[in-house]
Amino acid sequence: MKDASWDDLQLFFHVATGGGLSAAAARTGLSAPTIGRRMLALERVTGRSLFSRGPTGYLLARDGQELLDRVRLMQDAAQAISDWRGEVLMLPIVSTAADSWTLRFIADHLAGVWTPSDSFRMCYKSCDASVDFTYREAHIAIRHSRPDSGNVAIRRSVKVAHAAYQAADFAQSNCNWISLGTDIATTPADKWTFEQPDYWITGWTNTPHMLFYLIRGGAGRGVLPCFIGDQERRLVRAGPVIDDLTYEMWIVAHDDERQRPEVRTVINRLAALFADHEDLLAGQGPPGEVSRKHRPASPRS
Repeated sequence: MKDASWDDLQLFFHVATGGGLSAAAARTGLSAPTIGRRMLALERVTGRSLFSRGPTGYLLARDGQELLDRVRLMQDAAQAISDWRGEVLMLPIVSTAADSWTLRFIADHLAGVWTPSDSFRMCYKSCDASVDFTYREAHIAIRHSRPDSGNVAIRRSVKVAHAAYQAADFAQSNCNWISLGTDIATTPADKWTFEQPDYWITGWTNTPHMLFYLIRGGAGRGVLPCFIGDQERRLVRAGPVIDDLTYEMWIVAHDDERQRPEVRTVINRLAALFADHEDLLAGQGPPGEVSRKHRPASPRS
């Protein structure tokens, strides 16, 4: 049997409490004939006579009164859900901007930054360019260099290293490389591969994560942050840490925003998370892992 819809039950509520079709029409904007047809349909669906229809209006029958009591309970429950949802929407937001790789690292260790029990929401923005705090593009930014201007509060974090990687089963006789496209490369690490004059690039992509999958799939060697490459068991290093690409990470916030308790909480948690994984981020990795993974990279012959 077809169930009564919530819309029809709400319409029934207006008819029952308003005393007739005209009052319900005034409340809902529907025409009285339309409401009358829907009440007849509701009676057929429920198999009950809900109204005693007379010249003075629609009076509730016994079954109609029982249904009205139940609809009131449903409305109370619906209002409680709406209030509960509203509480979430009223929670403050902390917007954090970082490059794609750093955001992936945060996502992999999210419990160290945010949990559902926190009294604030999070927004994670992938941003490889610098963040404009003047227009509050983000509350917190994780940068590759120290800001040299702006009304910002800064905190030095850890060093981040890069190296060349290849699939574990990549043939040593192959010497081709994979790169990000020149049109989207913004950081020195993005540009490093195509700036090497003797490296043979046979493929490129416009997203960092696709670069990772192409390297892992055996399409060629490519440059990755060590905290990404060293965590993937199907990758091995194809060379040592590239010293010129190592940078210091900075956690930056607008000086006004950092006073907000939730922003301060996220800054402290991010700093603690990066400090806890300092060796991994610096390309040192777990003891014994780095030497096992290092294979020399070969330029095109």
